[in-house]
Amino acid sequence: MGFGATAYAKPVLCLAWLHDLRLAETACTKRVLCLAWLHDLRLAETACPKRVLCVPPARGRPALSPTTDAVWSAQATSPPVIEEALRHLVAECYAQIEHCVPARTLNLVCIVDREWSGEIANRLRRVGRYHASRTVVCAVEPGRTTIDAQATVSTEGSPRAGEFAVMRELVVVTVGERHLRDLDTIVDPLVVTDLRTAVWSPHGHPEAVDALTTGRAGGAPIAQVVLLDAVDEPDPSAAVQRIRHLAEHTEIVDLAWLRCTPWRERLASAYDPAPRRPELATLSKVSVRYRADSTVSGLLLVGWLCTRLGWRPAALTRHGALLRGHARARRGEVELRLEPVEGMSVPGLAGIETRSDLGTLLALERGEGGLTARRREPAARGSGDGDVYEHVWTVLGASRGEPGILGEGIRHALLRDPTYKPALAAARRMLA
Repeated sequence: MGFGATAYAKPVLCLAWLHDLRLAETACTKRVLCLAWLHDLRLAETACPKRVLCVPPARGRPALSPTTDAVWSAQATSPPVIEEALRHLVAECYAQIEHCVPARTLNLVCIVDREWSGEIANRLRRVGRYHASRTVVCAVEPGRTTIDAQATVSTEGSPRAGEFAVMRELVVVTVGERHLRDLDTIVDPLVVTDLRTAVWSPHGHPEAVDALTTGRAGGAPIAQVVLLDAVDEPDPSAAVQRIRHLAEHTEIVDLAWLRCTPWRERLASAYDPAPRRPELATLSKVSVRYRADSTVSGLLLVGWLCTRLGWRPAALTRHGALLRGHARARRGEVELRLEPVEGMSVPGLAGIETRSDLGTLLALERGEGGLTARRREPAARGSGDGDVYEHVWTVLGASRGEPGILGEGIRHALLRDPTYKPALAAARRMLA
């Protein structure tokens, strides 16, 4: 079915809230697609409106700019047909909206199980301003032999004179498991050339990720960045080994690493004042606590400390759920302790504590509204035997929150972090 064979309905005005997942149907006679996949992958059928204006309700929610969608869909189609349809949709937006400019920074390829696509759509809705320029969703359906597709070109806002409306493209391709090993041949025509492409596969499918990150017949790969979450792999050793393999030929953006960012920033800032920097050479113990499924996050944080301070970590030993070991520093050994905790509602770290031979202690704990910091140090000489000063304060805004992690991952697909690979190598040594 070519582009011209798809039937369009007349423009439909629906009082549908832009971020409401209950947009399954409207009061019109035909089913409509309102930012289809970002709300519900199953909304799209053969008849789609040419333009759908989504107007938020007058009460109870803040006003948003209206969104215009140009939509195309087809069944049993092919990548060249999808590419042609997408080009026609972009041309239509240019013709209908004078000040329409396509976003051109990043391609994002999402490989998801169709059964759980609503969960992933919900996560993508919350990335905020970090939406990719063009998102290609490959929804995997077991047993499928043909390819169905829908393409949506969206522009948001009503630009005034001298302003522009940003255009974003969404392509949802329903494929079968048989297509995954050759997924690069399907995705290649659908991404914007000369843009960096990131691939995210939260439901596994390593063969699809390999197809997109390994060039065919010596050619350049489709994806240059792999967005992943080491927490998704139940075995930390397997997770680190898989990431190490991918890092040999592509860049990695690990959400488990990004969850450590506020902790690394606050820990570094605590020792940044010149009078406190000498304490780094006297550290004797590092303790990290984390949710039970976030062992890799704890290992990456300790690995980062080791690489930045010149420590050589040894393999950790397991004592029940506790991981213990040491790292060789210039002045001697530093004790390492990694312990899971119960009761955390989100993945990531629960706290970190450092101790020095000088008797100082620095602790960061997850708390309400940010991190709770605690510093304890001996009193100055002459102030009394056994006196200890302790100061407790809250670091406001230290965490971006779990809903913002995926958006940070998409943003980091355009950045380079030179500290991640050394920390990953140190984590691998500790798991040896």
